Amino acid sequence: MARPVELLLTRNVENLGIVGDIVKVRAGYARNYLLPHALAEHPTDAKIDALKDARAKALAEIAAQRQLREETITKLTGVIIKLVRSCNDQGVLYGSITQRDIADALVNAGYAVDMRAVRLAAPFRRIGSYTCTIQFEKELKADISIDVAADRTLESAEEAKKAEEAAEAAIQAAEAEDREEMAAKGRRKSKG
Repeated sequence: MARPVELLLTRNVENLGIVGDIVKVRAGYARNYLLPHALAEHPTDAKIDALKDARAKALAEIAAQRQLREETITKLTGVIIKLVRSCNDQGVLYGSITQRDIADALVNAGYAVDMRAVRLAAPFRRIGSYTCTIQFEKELKADISIDVAADRTLESAEEAKKAEEAAEAAIQAAEAEDREEMAAKGRRKSKG
């Protein structure tokens, strides 16, 4: 079994470390990815000292990013996003609502949210209300509400149904009025 290789990161590598970190990785990962892409090199004291400024800059960027994420999480608490999609008569969407759709809607609403921060167990496939978690880090998360509404075709079908019910009610009211009028005429004839 191969021993881990110790390398000095020359750039930030997601889920591994930031510039200036000395990390232990598998030999194949080092040989096939980190070294050919110039993301890491073998550590020496001179190289470590040369990367101190870059490391301080990277730490400042991480602190600023964390502050921005904390502010975003506080703003996201209680947010409701409305998405309008095409669906059939039973309310089943022709497509589905995915992480990308939710992230795009949040960005359009002015929230700095990356698609990877949206946590969905499964895409939404029906119209209705759902809850979605936005999580940047383990402790930085918020729940938002997603309202998936039907587009015009289903709404116009609902409106047509309401108009039909209103017309039926008007017809029934007119029939009741006619019956009442006929009864009044019948009473007048019987008196006269």
